[in-house]
Amino acid sequence: MFKKAALLSAVAIVAVATPALARDQIRIVGSSTVYPFATAVAEEFGKTSGFATPVIESTGSGGGLKLFCAGVGTQHPDITNASRRIKKSEVEECAKNGVTEITEVKIGFDGIVLANAVNGPDMNITRAQLWQALAKQVPVDGKLVENPYKSWSDIDGSLPNEPIEVLGPPPTSGTRDAFVELVMEHGCEEFDAVKAIEDKKMRGAVCKSIREDGAFIEAGENDNLIVQKLASNPAAFGIFGYSFLEQNGDKVKAATIEGKAPEYDAISSGEYPVSRSLYFYVKNAHVGTVPGMKEYVTEFTSEDAMSPVGYLAQRGLIALPDAERAEVAKNAQGLVPLKM
Repeated sequence: MFKKAALLSAVAIVAVATPALARDQIRIVGSSTVYPFATAVAEEFGKTSGFATPVIESTGSGGGLKLFCAGVGTQHPDITNASRRIKKSEVEECAKNGVTEITEVKIGFDGIVLANAVNGPDMNITRAQLWQALAKQVPVDGKLVENPYKSWSDIDGSLPNEPIEVLGPPPTSGTRDAFVELVMEHGCEEFDAVKAIEDKKMRGAVCKSIREDGAFIEAGENDNLIVQKLASNPAAFGIFGYSFLEQNGDKVKAATIEGKAPEYDAISSGEYPVSRSLYFYVKNAHVGTVPGMKEYVTEFTSEDAMSPVGYLAQRGLIALPDAERAEVAKNAQGLVPLKM
């Protein structure tokens, strides 16, 4: 009996004294828009670095940041991708869970496109018209009512005489966040009935709320799936990042928004009105525990990857200007902590 107790005690001591084994693969979550860029870097990193190829999961920006901020330890992700900047509330949630040092890496620009099948109707639309098509409530005769528009041409005779059917990202997506900010909130400002709402919270809700009557269809985090659905339904439109348009130009085409097409130079300069920045975030506490994290960051921010002629540009990434790109690489490779 004594020997058995002593043996169990010894096992317990060893279990306490032995730290949990670190993962040998970097775990990355987050944005579906950044996913193809991160995948390209991960594949190159796996081939050339001597480290294991990182495991990447497309969870959406919001979902990825929630997982990332849940805590420190190898049961939590090391890096999260985001198609919008981290929010102050998310930084606070990270800190509450012990994730106190985060490095922010801005990788380039992207445009959000409204696209349809190459054999579908051409579309030249404004952000105000897009808001009218997709908002839950819209002004009619000076009063806010439940959205009555069934066809694009109901909004303006110059738009296609086709039913409004838009496949778009869910609320967990950074693309959804950016679309609401850059299109919905901007477009609603054109209407006096909205401007007349004095309560800022109520006005914000009117601007941001998307209709739920079937005209807007949440299509999940898989942008490739949206492209496939558009190819089989020429009357429908989809919302996704420029890189997916670039990779699927034989299947889909983009609408012009306020007279601007989503082209490389127009997105880079900001002339295309629905342009945004893309990021990833590093959990500094995992560097040195999970092998290869510094080396992965170095690969991602190298000129071979992020420059205008790098392999990510070939995947549709819009490169940062030279000086900004050099500054980003320096801070990223030095793991400089984020300060909001």
